[in-house]
Amino acid sequence: MERKIGTVSRGVRCPIIREGDDLAAIVSQSVLSAAEAEGFELRDRDVIAVTESIVARAQGNYASVDAIAADVKEKLGGETIGVMFPILSRNRFAICLKGIAKGAKKVVLMLSYPSDEVGNELVSIDKLDEAGINPYSDVLSLETYRKLFGENRHEFTGIDYVSYYGDLIRSCGAEVEIIFANHPKEILKYTKNVLTCDIHTRARTKRILKANGAERVCGLDDIMTASVDGSGYNEAFGLLGSNKSTEDMVKLFPRNCQPLVQDIQKQILQACGKHVEVMVYGDGAFKDPVGKIWELADPCVSPAYTPGLEGTPNELKLKYLADNDFAQLKGEELQKAIEAKIREKEDNLVGNMASQGTTPRRLTDLIGSLCDLTSGSGDKGTPIVLVQGYFDNFTN
Repeated sequence: MERKIGTVSRGVRCPIIREGDDLAAIVSQSVLSAAEAEGFELRDRDVIAVTESIVARAQGNYASVDAIAADVKEKLGGETIGVMFPILSRNRFAICLKGIAKGAKKVVLMLSYPSDEVGNELVSIDKLDEAGINPYSDVLSLETYRKLFGENRHEFTGIDYVSYYGDLIRSCGAEVEIIFANHPKEILKYTKNVLTCDIHTRARTKRILKANGAERVCGLDDIMTASVDGSGYNEAFGLLGSNKSTEDMVKLFPRNCQPLVQDIQKQILQACGKHVEVMVYGDGAFKDPVGKIWELADPCVSPAYTPGLEGTPNELKLKYLADNDFAQLKGEELQKAIEAKIREKEDNLVGNMASQGTTPRRLTDLIGSLCDLTSGSGDKGTPIVLVQGYFDNFTN
């Protein structure tokens, strides 16, 4: 029978993961049990995706506020430090900020505006226009910000992050001064020791700071790169990609995930003879249309994946073929012509007009975004996602 379904994404339930669990075995068995219970079969090139959260949990990759404080103090001196361009998030940054504040006597907190790096808004661009403020050049004190814009609560959480971060720093025993600016070198008027907290622009920010006289420069990716008193760590990303675990602990981005994805792939092949692809995924790369928040707060969508997920899609645009190459055809004749065109397509369609609109993003970014939306971030209980038919096309 002709297949009528293309890509299918299934959230797969599994036991609650604890430190030390054999995650490869749990993931493999959970997928196989789901297939048996729901009456579907695994196929070659299916994708099994595992959320980074349970990988880090199985690894026991956690760091305490005190461990973060010790690392910050050692690397930045423990006196006045600039903390610049953090994202506005209780889950992603607040606990890190507690550790940072405990590792300093004074924090000069420099917030980007009108929004942070991922789109959380401190003030609307319309209000900036009304006030005659140029965010590219104007530096605002806390007093000026409040006088012009008052209190601005986050659209979704209801938190005034300016007050929240200021109070949090003071509660940890450090002084705080808050400014609003977008050029990295502005922080150097206050201190030469800087922790830059941006994610995807961090290399540029570090370069500018060092070129303009900073003495000590770290990014979040330079903090907790090695164990502190037995803590977890991430040698590649440090605190980037961390999440709140408790009020005094963060779960770090998982490390050394490649053996895990290869082990899952091997176990599925041994169990049912199917060669699946496997990946670990974090935040999907998508933007909320209402709050304008860009979801990608992790340093990458996928820290590990099997080789079959390397690369980008190589696809033709069906509507382009239907409206141009085969505009005179319809029905079965049109279908057969398009199928033939797909079978004959080149291995690299970059620049081909028939592929326009099929943006060649990385497979792991596309599939990771699909998985993040499927699994959700709440109580669905599906930290494993099975994607079937992703590599199919109109001819299958």
